[in-house]
Amino acid sequence: MQSFLLRWLFNAVAIYLTTLIIRGITVPDFKAAVVAALVLGIVNAFIRPLVLILTLPVNILTLGLFTLVVNALMLYIVSAITSLQVTTFWAALVGALLIALISMALSYVRVR
Repeated sequence: MQSFLLRWLFNAVAIYLTTLIIRGITVPDFKAAVVAALVLGIVNAFIRPLVLILTLPVNILTLGLFTLVVNALMLYIVSAITSLQVTTFWAALVGALLIALISMALSYVRVR
């Protein structure tokens, strides 16, 4: 349970920091980032695997790079449900990549 809560917090921090860095992604406050992190976790757990299976031929053809597009689409889904605002596809693409990198870095620092 503690691992889940830490991962959720790391994702919330990553979303909040991404909104400060990337123009085109906004969130009203940290509380909204926490809600967006929860919804992103749920979307990544249930919808993302189905989309990855459906787009498997394209993903194989692009040597896995299409996964970045899928991650951007998941961020768009989260923005449709929560108060997270994503204005352009490129902001979603770079934002999804940055959220993953920041979350990974925070998880790595926690382990060390």
